[in-house]
Amino acid sequence: MNTTFLSRRRLLAMAGALGLATAAWLPTAAAHGEAETIRQSVSGLPEALVGHIFTADEHGSSISMIDIGKGEVVTVPISIAPHNVDLTPDRRLLLAVGEPSDGEHGHGGAHAHGDEGDGKLLVFDPRRIADGPVAEIAVGDHPAHVVASRDSRFAFVTNAGDDTVSVVDLAARKVVASVGTGRYPHGLRLSPDGGELYVANVLDGSVSVIDVEERREVARIAVGKAPVQVGFLPDGSRVYVSLRDEDSVAVIDTAKREVVARVEVGNGPIQVHATSDGRLVYAANEGSRENPSDTVAVIEVATGTVVDTIRTGTGAHGVSVSENGDWVFVTNIVAGTVSILDRRRGTVTVDIPVGRGPNGLAFCALEA
Repeated sequence: MNTTFLSRRRLLAMAGALGLATAAWLPTAAAHGEAETIRQSVSGLPEALVGHIFTADEHGSSISMIDIGKGEVVTVPISIAPHNVDLTPDRRLLLAVGEPSDGEHGHGGAHAHGDEGDGKLLVFDPRRIADGPVAEIAVGDHPAHVVASRDSRFAFVTNAGDDTVSVVDLAARKVVASVGTGRYPHGLRLSPDGGELYVANVLDGSVSVIDVEERREVARIAVGKAPVQVGFLPDGSRVYVSLRDEDSVAVIDTAKREVVARVEVGNGPIQVHATSDGRLVYAANEGSRENPSDTVAVIEVATGTVVDTIRTGTGAHGVSVSENGDWVFVTNIVAGTVSILDRRRGTVTVDIPVGRGPNGLAFCALEA
């Protein structure tokens, strides 16, 4: 595995705005040539990758932005412990959800959360994250994940503490609806046609299907133990569900709304994501706190089998895939890094340090 480490971070004006001690956020000095090393590592491959990766650094109460072309990481302290981030499809807004930072936040399999209803959705201009959020919107209890509607008008937030999904009008900057789900809703994804949300309910082993237009749960599918996140194939025909406590991924036929297959993947799978051609699904195996894992399983859709296992950093958690399907991005929550995988070679191209405890991530293919 060809691994290069980048340690450059810059202190941002957000620290003062949030009343944080500047000394606690002093930047580490960049070793000579680090930025150039990462640029060469990525751009030296065919169809060089350019763009930005955003990570939700839950343990560090920050958001990190990786500028791949410049070989630079900017880490911004924020007022919540973010568990997940997402970009609106028009790429004008970066969304982050979490609870007010107290240094103890995490998303396990039980209702371990703070004061009821103290969750926040923070909205940023992705080009100016150092300026802080442009909006701060109260959502439900213990928010976990957020996704945006296809038209970029709404955000959908899972509230694990009160078993709901908040529907947020991003222009009005307020919650306009609340939809009930199964117990402890966590990961969610929007169907490719934008018509349905699939929500993984950790504590009752199910996936809720929500009609986006009607804003109501229309089905609940039993899937297995501790479903954490879901991932659609590009044609919407299948949904892959990580089953953390079964070390496997369940496959849902969306027409039948039932599980039609299971694939053993590794220790404690968390997030899953399909490639744009629908041939492969990547599952990040985080493991447990006592026994963290460091692998990503590659599922071949046609055969329903794992055809490769790629070693990343410790605590592989979040997964995203570039639009052309050539690059896979993985957050490593224990290592505090993002691994960039070359799909064609099946190897890690570079590991990039970010803020502490990176969870969810989002990739923007265009210059932000």
